Amino acid sequence: MKLTILGGGGFRVPLVYGALLADRSPGRVTQVTLHDLDAGRLGAVARVLAEQAAASPGGTARPEAGGAPTVSHTTDLDEALRGADFVFSAIRVGGLEGRAADERVALDHGVLGQETVGAGGIAYGLRTVPVAVDIARRVARLAPDAWVINFTNPAGLVTEAMSRHLGDRVIGICDSPVGLGRRVARALGADPDRAWIDYVGLNHLGWLRGLRVAGRDELPRLLADPEALGSFEEGKLFGPEWLASLGAIPNEYLHYYYFNREAVRAYREAEQTRGAFLRDQQARFYEVMEQGHAPALATWDRTRAEREATYMAANREAAGAGERDASDLESGGYEQVALALMRAIARDERTTLILNVRNRTTLGALDADAVIEVPCLVDASGAHPVSVDPLPGHATGLVCAVKAVEREVMNAADSGSRATAVKAFALHPLVDSVAVAHRLVDGYTRAHPGLAYLNRP
Repeated sequence: MKLTILGGGGFRVPLVYGALLADRSPGRVTQVTLHDLDAGRLGAVARVLAEQAAASPGGTARPEAGGAPTVSHTTDLDEALRGADFVFSAIRVGGLEGRAADERVALDHGVLGQETVGAGGIAYGLRTVPVAVDIARRVARLAPDAWVINFTNPAGLVTEAMSRHLGDRVIGICDSPVGLGRRVARALGADPDRAWIDYVGLNHLGWLRGLRVAGRDELPRLLADPEALGSFEEGKLFGPEWLASLGAIPNEYLHYYYFNREAVRAYREAEQTRGAFLRDQQARFYEVMEQGHAPALATWDRTRAEREATYMAANREAAGAGERDASDLESGGYEQVALALMRAIARDERTTLILNVRNRTTLGALDADAVIEVPCLVDASGAHPVSVDPLPGHATGLVCAVKAVEREVMNAADSGSRATAVKAFALHPLVDSVAVAHRLVDGYTRAHPGLAYLNRP
């Protein structure tokens, strides 16, 4: 089985390959093709993967005999897609330099510039949607039977844009709900693998509303225990009192909404933005790889540990949450979701995963084609959203507002209309100013040549 990874020179690709190495079951992935526009980054990641394979059991044997999946890499997109059974998309249009610019332009105008939330997420979406749509059209033409697993951010928005050309054969994944569910289960003393997580919303805009163990919802017990609530990441970010008031545990990205002023202030006071930190950190990693002397896997692993330890550092500082707990640095995130999804579809190993899929009739406030993030039953025919209870009014309002913004981003990407792009920014709850929206569009079009297409009225 062939897996093509788009954004194959990306820093997190070894996590995916590591999950593939650990999969010893029949019918597993035997061929991995990496695609990236940057040949140097492709070569660096291929070195890391080669060391991973050499260190794995049976790494020198043929894949069919239990050895590591073979790895090839190319800068030709069509070549990478041909013959693929699964396409894993983790591209970053504009690179980390683009992310750093997204953050800086927004902060210069007093609003949030995080890569998936607020103004930064809109700018990233405007750059990414045209590229993602082109990929979807190529997949439909060159690999019509392939399943696309999208991790490209903003994941819900990009998945919905691709679904207009691929239908239900594109599925979005994210590690945030998985991590949240595990942390809540541990706080309750439950086995995360035996718990049913009631989670619903949009990507990076969802709420855990229940956690059932042996048919019993244990979340009320947690919400009534301030000490237990304050023992894990979300409790430290939001505070036990706010979580008890909500009656749910929000995805960590909702900190940008519930504590927006504090988050913006922390980002503006930080020495550098998250995107700038990652840009500089990864530049050092790829520079070391280019020199060719250091052990690739060990260098990558040290860099990864630093990356994970500093995740959402500005938000934790604003909340006084302190350093991340060791349990929050464990692996087993999106790469495990991707592997479980591929296994369920390829071998009809039925499972339940929280995924980004088309709504159908799941949330009555949204139309059938709106991509939402919700538990899904997965089998050989794809991912099927389960029935969930309606969201409360405050959550429904936020979900509908952000979905409307996502639709305007897609409309702007399709039409090239500057006015529609302004509308997308102005309607976002974290921008809430038409005047600022105009200035943001001006700033982003100056910062990103890739947004020059926004030149129509």
